[in-house]
Amino acid sequence: MICGIGFFYTTGIQLGSMIETDQLITLERVAREGSFSKAAFALGISQPTISARIQALERELGGAVFTRGRKIALTERGNSFLPYAQKILSSLQDGLEAARLSSSGERGALRIGALRSLTVHLLAPAVAAFVQRYPQAECQVREGDHWLLMEQLVDGLLEVALICYPPINHGLAEVKPILLLEEQMILAVNPQHPLAGHPRLSSSELLEGCGLLLQQQWWQAMPLSVAALAAKASAVADVPMEVGRYLLRSSLAAGFFPKMLIAPDLEAGELVALELSDFPPLLRQTALVHLARQPLRSSAAQNFADLLEGSAAVLGVKCLRPKIKIP
Repeated sequence: MICGIGFFYTTGIQLGSMIETDQLITLERVAREGSFSKAAFALGISQPTISARIQALERELGGAVFTRGRKIALTERGNSFLPYAQKILSSLQDGLEAARLSSSGERGALRIGALRSLTVHLLAPAVAAFVQRYPQAECQVREGDHWLLMEQLVDGLLEVALICYPPINHGLAEVKPILLLEEQMILAVNPQHPLAGHPRLSSSELLEGCGLLLQQQWWQAMPLSVAALAAKASAVADVPMEVGRYLLRSSLAAGFFPKMLIAPDLEAGELVALELSDFPPLLRQTALVHLARQPLRSSAAQNFADLLEGSAAVLGVKCLRPKIKIP
């Protein structure tokens, strides 16, 4: 955690003004939480300390950064300054991490994010192996959807992330893959579902007998084949991952799921895989990536990529490591 560091800046009016990093950390946390009290809880300090830091920052900036009232919001001044504060904190964090990294990767920090559907079966075993092998290294893991992970990469909260690949629209920034992953998608139903006795069927037979078809966001953009199938279904549900699994287990729906996610259920006989005779093989591509504009220097991230590759191999997930240059 960054704390207790100050820096001097100059303006056209006065020289030598000083802003503490604690003030920047407080600004960023209050803006994120939308509350002084929630920010105080998150940072483990008192609310008066939060208020004092913000007031000190406002004196240096020459005006309020938050509106006061029932709801806290950034002023125009605060909204303009926040991105620069975030960049400063990110740069300082990178500098502190670089100072303590060793070539072996036994120290330093691993800051990784992943799609929720990849956390349990793919990411978790690799994280467990990492903390066992490198007990002195810090490990920070976040989960979210594709766009949230991209934002956290850009903000410097993450060094690497497991996202949908290739990105259809880079939007915030261009990324480079460290590992490319390809997993099979399985059409599944509960053993009590009317279609469970027909493991091989046509798309029309599926639509006639499935009732509810799950249309979940496993991809950044829905494959055309799945979108066309859903367009013909009598009922479609776009629901979160765990809700979809509940509907599946309750015999209320049929749906496509990543094989690694439901493999234990298939092996236990709690779900049944269906094969569509007239439907192309369905795959999902993901990748462990880093920002293209920031060369991957972290030994911790490289070591974790090795462990993640091993985790993918155990799951039968196809994995490819492109050639990358490390400064």
